[in-house]
Amino acid sequence: MVRGSVGVIFGETGTFEFKVMVLDSSKVYRGAYIKVWHDASSNEKDHTWVLGQVMAIKRSSDSFSIEEAMKGQRADKSDDKIVAEIMIIGSRDENGMLRSPVIPFSPGSPIFASDEGLTRAVLGLTGNEMDIGLLEGTNIKVQLSVNSLVQKHCSILAKTGSGKSYTASVLLEELLDQNIPLLIIDPHSEYSSLKVPGEGNEEDFSRFGVVPKGYGSKITVYTPASKSLNPDADELFRLNGMNLTVKDLTSIFPDNFSTTHTGILYEAIQKVRAEMETYTIEDLIFEVGNDKSKAKWNVISVLEQIRDTGILSPNPTSIEELFQKGKASVIDFKGVTPDLQSMIVASLCTSLFEARKLNHIPPGMLVVEEAHNYAPEKGFSKTTSTDILRTIASEGRKFGLGMMVISQRPARIDKNVLSQCGTQVIMKVTNPNDLKAISKGLEGVTSYVEEELMRLPPGVAMLVSNEIERPVLVDIRIRKSKHGGESVNVLKAARTVTPPPPSAMIVENHETSRPAPVRRPMPELHPSVSEPESDMIINIPVVDIPETASGITPPPKRQPSRAPRAENGAEGGGKLFKKLFGANR
Repeated sequence: MVRGSVGVIFGETGTFEFKVMVLDSSKVYRGAYIKVWHDASSNEKDHTWVLGQVMAIKRSSDSFSIEEAMKGQRADKSDDKIVAEIMIIGSRDENGMLRSPVIPFSPGSPIFASDEGLTRAVLGLTGNEMDIGLLEGTNIKVQLSVNSLVQKHCSILAKTGSGKSYTASVLLEELLDQNIPLLIIDPHSEYSSLKVPGEGNEEDFSRFGVVPKGYGSKITVYTPASKSLNPDADELFRLNGMNLTVKDLTSIFPDNFSTTHTGILYEAIQKVRAEMETYTIEDLIFEVGNDKSKAKWNVISVLEQIRDTGILSPNPTSIEELFQKGKASVIDFKGVTPDLQSMIVASLCTSLFEARKLNHIPPGMLVVEEAHNYAPEKGFSKTTSTDILRTIASEGRKFGLGMMVISQRPARIDKNVLSQCGTQVIMKVTNPNDLKAISKGLEGVTSYVEEELMRLPPGVAMLVSNEIERPVLVDIRIRKSKHGGESVNVLKAARTVTPPPPSAMIVENHETSRPAPVRRPMPELHPSVSEPESDMIINIPVVDIPETASGITPPPKRQPSRAPRAENGAEGGGKLFKKLFGANR
């Protein structure tokens, strides 16, 4: 036995795989990396260390029979045979190109546990900017390149509870440390916790070489709803509500507008534009109300729904405010309906892409959580945000706009979006349809990879990247910031005593909680009304009106910002008025 070797090659060998009799079972296990010296060729250039990986391992004994197994536990295990199947990855030549041997290895050649330098060089783990964890089973750091991750897009795929949001936050922490601008679409209020330093075992922080850290100064949480629905938000997010076009309005609730409704809305906008330089949705509602078609009520109903969302404002949130170097803007959709979410994502991403093309904002990354809701595969659903996300996936690289796609249902994401992701971080997936979608859409996925994906423990991810020669398993590092996506402990909540409501909210006497009656104003009697009729009117029961209601006035009518157009050569008045009453009246 050669000193330091952990096994010996035996049997038939090839240029892609061979078998090894394992001598040190503590260093040879499924997924472990090994190295073997290749000198079968007469050319000295081919004499080099070659990296391989253990794909399967079996253990057997010829001396332990069934009869002995029935008697009890075996004490002597010294004659066990451990056989491992090795897949050859290759070696780097003088030009840095990965090469596989063209001549099989010789039986009897010893194998050794691979060292860090060879493993990193052959696998392509040459990045040194983003530290995301350790190579599974080793102490080798897995580091990625910022340019590769952002420009070529990234996807994080996993079943519910496997840690996809946790892993995404690890990547976001690394990007924030590099001052990369981030815009995060957050449907479940998970990423505001990036503000708070993390809590964990000191050994875990020490193992990965990180320290707790909060990003409070770099994170701003925006809510499209209101501060009452989302009190943890820092700022309100609003879209431009001035001079809305037909396309702007129909994109909010596209299913509620028919051809007739769109025509009514188009006519109303044309009339308002002729009278006013700037107009709001209230002006459009007023103008649609003047239409003679009965279909106007459906249009008014939809416009009022849009107005009542409160998302439109004369002072919208600018894309330059959201996308700044070294900052992360979180769009927290808590309290926002799914239809409105899709419209906001479509409008926001369109503005982001156009601003980046014009170089109004710095290069950065768009992060889309639950991406299957905003860019669904054909046949599942249809949203207004699908087209712009496809465009960013296919063209964003040219302008330095990257996209991170996060989803628990890979089969339901638009394939045009998923296939553009050059880096994939895949955690445990068990659904057959999702596994099939991953196999079809991603490069380097084999049957071995599919089996691994079904057995991955929490916290371990498979990394597939154009920069890495083959899929590798990564033990994702602990977060620097606090984890905000923990599942609710239902049993703990059930056993917790619920405090009584505040005393101010408890109504002791239900009679006193009734609203005071309202007196309607009495109509004036016309002199021609007869006595019986007047008595009948006077005897109508009335309700008291509170004093505060006596000063109520009807809302003011819409006033145009432009002066009415005057007739040529006329001091004032219209042609019809002059024709009927004369010019001097």
